[in-house]
Amino acid sequence: MTDYTPAALADVLKDGLLSFPVTPFRDDLSIDTTKLATHLEWQSSYDVAGLFVAGGTGEGFSLTLEENRLVVETAVRTVREGVPVLGSAVGNTAQAVEFARSAESAGADGILLLPPYLTETTQEGLRAHVASVLEATSLGVILYNRANAIYEAETVASLAAQYPNLIGFKDGVGNFEQLARVTSINGDRLFYLGGLPTAETYALSLLKMGMSTYSSAMFNFIPEFALEFYQDVRRENADAVAHKIKSFVLPYLDIRDRGAGYGVSIVKAGLRAVGRDAGPVRPPLRDLYPEEQEQLGNLIKALD
Repeated sequence: MTDYTPAALADVLKDGLLSFPVTPFRDDLSIDTTKLATHLEWQSSYDVAGLFVAGGTGEGFSLTLEENRLVVETAVRTVREGVPVLGSAVGNTAQAVEFARSAESAGADGILLLPPYLTETTQEGLRAHVASVLEATSLGVILYNRANAIYEAETVASLAAQYPNLIGFKDGVGNFEQLARVTSINGDRLFYLGGLPTAETYALSLLKMGMSTYSSAMFNFIPEFALEFYQDVRRENADAVAHKIKSFVLPYLDIRDRGAGYGVSIVKAGLRAVGRDAGPVRPPLRDLYPEEQEQLGNLIKALD
């Protein structure tokens, strides 16, 4: 059982760097729980505000309900005290409800609700989807605004008014007009976090929109750099941010953008490059080509 009320969880998450640990796989694509525990111990040894397991970077979209629960249980046992563990709710509405309940019973502190599987829908449909999950768990839930789940400000506000366990809004779109509406209407009722791929690219701009934090995928393999970058953002040190973007983030994006789905693949490649191999990605993703792996390795070495 979590030690965090939804409101207390929001207070912890809003003022520190967040990350989405990878899910290590063996060559046969089964979950490597030993490597998962080792990775989570390493990740939680740093000053990170929360870890979202089995999320996008953790390939939650390719995990079964049983595998998702295994990842959450491993994280709850492994992550150091004081670092919240959040699970994910994925799939259609019935599946998302099952994943949320499973994460809560496995000891998670909160839930990230990913977009419903595949279909486009209306605001009424999205509201019903979210409400079903919020009613299925007592944990704090964060909406992920992305893909086919683009929440209008009024939809978010109506859910926030009815369900105290809705605590956050994660943006993976970067539509500043939408963000202005969401943050203006909902104010400090929610906390807001950046969730665009390689969120560092947009972090300073989004800070001015009220997003005090973001999820860093690169924290998986260069945690010191990721934390330093976050501190530069919070201090609004534009020169330091610009330097890090030019010297590392943009060349990193050049490699990431060579293949669809590389936003996940490149993170596992980064772990491989620093001697913490987390195995391959699962289909439909694929790993970086050898020459791309080498380029990433050289880029990381240049940070030293």
